[in-house]
Amino acid sequence: MHNYLEFERPIADLEGKIVELRQLAAQDPSMKIDDEVRRLQARADQLLRETFSRLTPWQKALVARHPARPHFSDYATALIEDFTPLSGDRLFGEDEAIITGLGRFRGESVAVVGQEKGSDTQGRIKHNFGMAMPEGYRKAQRLFDLADRFDLPVISFVDTPGAYPGVGAEERGQAEAIARSTQACLALRVPFVCVITGEGMSGGALGIAVANRVYMLEHSIYSVISPEGCASILWRSADKTQDAAAALKITAQDLLNLKVIDGIVPEPMGGAHRDRHATLKAVGDTIAGALEEMRGLPRDALRRKRREKYLAIGRDLPT
Repeated sequence: MHNYLEFERPIADLEGKIVELRQLAAQDPSMKIDDEVRRLQARADQLLRETFSRLTPWQKALVARHPARPHFSDYATALIEDFTPLSGDRLFGEDEAIITGLGRFRGESVAVVGQEKGSDTQGRIKHNFGMAMPEGYRKAQRLFDLADRFDLPVISFVDTPGAYPGVGAEERGQAEAIARSTQACLALRVPFVCVITGEGMSGGALGIAVANRVYMLEHSIYSVISPEGCASILWRSADKTQDAAAALKITAQDLLNLKVIDGIVPEPMGGAHRDRHATLKAVGDTIAGALEEMRGLPRDALRRKRREKYLAIGRDLPT
């Protein structure tokens, strides 16, 4: 059974009935359920398509945060061969929210960085729910420096509710660490591809996302602040969260229209968690296409084009 979101309740009811019928048929082989199962499945599929064709920005945020959505560890396992993690920032310690390493993507040596939220309670605590400390961004900066030195393309997977806002993180220079990591992104002279796989919130996401090509999964979100944070600041009320989500233009479709991102990776109907294999393949194909487009470009041209890309954001917007 899927972990259903609140707005998926009608779909859950139909799919629950299908499960119940199959369980009854397993107990009584003489039961004929094929026609009824087909009818219910067709209705559930239709309802799923209708629901996901008109998701609100807030509903997309809920899908982006779905606990069963593929995480960095899933992408690394499926797409990166011989992945070798690189730990520590050589200044303070190891951060588990940001994972960096070297490996091979479809035969090509690459540097990889991504945010890991964890898939169960123990994992979420270990990875601090994907909220990185300053040492995480300094570790990412170390990877960017290695990639530039050895001419390795960089692949980044973004999925974070934001950088960790605790006292310890601030004492160790959270803002400076994110700024330096962003600066290292802009200084790279190698192909750099970023995919926002879930939620990309605030500078916590931007610190590893200033790439030549930025893509978002269809139901992912990307914003300067979370809808909840925006609602608490502007309206001082959690009741305005849905209004904030709409106003922030957090969806992939909005951000493509605003020319903040370069493309959208389609998700299986019902979200990435319903067909993880298809999602992982689609992301891999998108990364491969982006790297192929940049193959052979001079190193200085890659850096120049990346900087021009970000300087151009907001200058020529649709009316």
